[in-house]
Amino acid sequence: MSSCTTILVFLFLFFCIRLFLAIFSYTRIRLASANPRLPRTCSIAIFLGSGGHTTEALKLASALDFGRYSPRTYIVSEGDTLSAQKALALEHIKAADHAFSDDQPQYKLLFIPRARRVHQSLLSTPPDAVRSLLACMRFVSVRPLFKKGAFRQPVVDLLILNGPGTCVILCAAIFLNRLIGLPSPRVMYVESFARVKSPSLSGKLLYHFTDRFVVQWPGLVQRGGREVYRGCLV
Repeated sequence: MSSCTTILVFLFLFFCIRLFLAIFSYTRIRLASANPRLPRTCSIAIFLGSGGHTTEALKLASALDFGRYSPRTYIVSEGDTLSAQKALALEHIKAADHAFSDDQPQYKLLFIPRARRVHQSLLSTPPDAVRSLLACMRFVSVRPLFKKGAFRQPVVDLLILNGPGTCVILCAAIFLNRLIGLPSPRVMYVESFARVKSPSLSGKLLYHFTDRFVVQWPGLVQRGGREVYRGCLV
């Protein structure tokens, strides 16, 4: 057997082992989430996809107990200053309604490159998508390694996604993180209120890669599917 063949076999076996461990870890997370032991606090990240997606995501966030879901990270696409302003406005409203102590961690904004701009040609999209993926991997994989006192802890406990396309790249970074055995946040995808009869393209792509797939209309629930319907959330 040539050295090249030996290397290929070794890489194939390594990939199979990592894939098995990722699937095993993924299943364990789902089983654990079915019977959760709720911690006192839960760090959370919310992707703001601009426009109506941001509005829905922030309505979901506004219903949370900020005393428990802390710290909070709002992930915003580069150039989307309006979504960042809306997130800050929500935090100011919550701070006015509740007395937060000075030493309590609260929130931060994280800007990541867009995977694809509106009306961007398909030929120019891959470089931007790769740039976005690298930024997401830095947030998901690299940053926790240098976080003081957080060894083997995910960057956040829970990530909430609502679309559109850049959230697929963010979820891909988390899947790659799990594939190599690094701690990763649980992912919950909440389908847009506007999707009444069929899921969005982002929802279709992420259907099998999230820990919870939440829909807001009963028509989206498939028999034997993994959709979770709890009525209108926004």
